[in-house]
Amino acid sequence: MSEYKNLKTSVENGIYTLTINRPDKMNALNRETVQEIGAAIKEANENSEVFSIILTGEGPKAFAAGADIKEFMGLTKEQGMAMAKAGQDVFQSIENSSKPVIAAVNGFALGGGCELAMSCHLRIASENAKFGQPEVNLGLIPGYGGTQRLIRYVGKTKGLELMMTAEMINAQQALDLGLVNYVVPQENLISKCVEILNVIKTKSPFAVGAAIRSANAYDGTPKGFDAELTEFGKCFVSEEIKEGISAFLEKRKADFSTKNTQTA
Repeated sequence: MSEYKNLKTSVENGIYTLTINRPDKMNALNRETVQEIGAAIKEANENSEVFSIILTGEGPKAFAAGADIKEFMGLTKEQGMAMAKAGQDVFQSIENSSKPVIAAVNGFALGGGCELAMSCHLRIASENAKFGQPEVNLGLIPGYGGTQRLIRYVGKTKGLELMMTAEMINAQQALDLGLVNYVVPQENLISKCVEILNVIKTKSPFAVGAAIRSANAYDGTPKGFDAELTEFGKCFVSEEIKEGISAFLEKRKADFSTKNTQTA
């Protein structure tokens, strides 16, 4: 695996764990860290030994407490847009990963940190987690996809309220709004992620990737249904469907471990 300045990475039992390692900065997302996250996600997706990814922050206080504000000083309109585009591209690479990505939110997930968590397929929060998009306090708005993903998860009405008031919500509120999947004690955070990923690991990798791509195509228009049709059809050319149907008819558990034909 590659070495990174601001990240720690490891692989165990097919799970690639990516840890933002800037605890003295509350794991704030400077440009270099965002670029490294993109490279690490690419590395994980290209590694045949990796089935899934956990993204978390170092220490008990913060998943990622926003962007590095010092980097915003003096930017022109064009430079601001370029910074946002770079962040959007990295976060879209997470959302578009055909391998499941879980955010293990171990504390503050604010600004860019909240946007990073929302780019993951699932979010598990520790009991001390806090979420928020406080950009309006700086005269900004979320720029890494947050204006789009937040309303997708919590609805336009509540999403706009959170963005316009900069209100911070706790883990239970995030669960009630549908922003996170589970809330657990911090000491159980990673083990809960592993538990979920181990269940997903028993399923067809091809079908899991197809489900991700289909869900990502949802925009309230026929486009999503068209994507579903395409992905549904592609499943029939996978070796995994033969194993899945055979196992069902033979009343046994399917074994997809030697039939991974997952493609983008």
